[in-house]
Amino acid sequence: MAISAGMVKELRERTGAGMLDCKKTLEETNGDIEKAIDLLREKGLSKAAKKAGRVASEGIVDSYIHGGRIGVLIEVNTETDFVAKNEEFRTFVKDMAMQVAASNPKYVSVDEVPQDEIEKEREILKHQALNEGKPEHIAEKMVEGRIEKYYKEVCLLEQPFIKDSDVIVKDLLAEKIAKIGENIKIRRFVRYQVGEGLEKREDNFAEEVAKQING
Repeated sequence: MAISAGMVKELRERTGAGMLDCKKTLEETNGDIEKAIDLLREKGLSKAAKKAGRVASEGIVDSYIHGGRIGVLIEVNTETDFVAKNEEFRTFVKDMAMQVAASNPKYVSVDEVPQDEIEKEREILKHQALNEGKPEHIAEKMVEGRIEKYYKEVCLLEQPFIKDSDVIVKDLLAEKIAKIGENIKIRRFVRYQVGEGLEKREDNFAEEVAKQING
């Protein structure tokens, strides 16, 4: 199939890959743009994996405030100060701050989840399956599937991206690494929510009115 300039342009706009890479990938997929996108993503992940071990000690700390009630501080590192000033990198950092605000993860990655917390969750999930009447061996298999869902709740990198639920954050990160050409690491974040952890005051309205009248 002949690959037109328009097809190459569309693929480049959708993926950010180079013109030559787009043309070659379209030739490999016989002009199928969706397959080409998947193939470029796979290649990107491969390139990103090679960069993942490189030291990332530069970067930025950014913030996001939502409605005056939720606030996030996040640190994302890269290899050079030059990339730290890159607009695409900064947009990615802002997106990650928004992700934390919206999805409320507890950890960056699965590796950060304490082992005792994982074991506790496994026990809870196993008892849930057994209470549903599942045999022991089936319950064990169900736990594995449900623990993956648990990771998506508590780990930032495992969550669907808030701007595109078909993309997982760790895959988006890998694409940015491949496109920018440097290792990028989400190091840490903190999330604040108004009133979080405090007991809510429950006033008895009738008693309050009575006090005012009798006062």
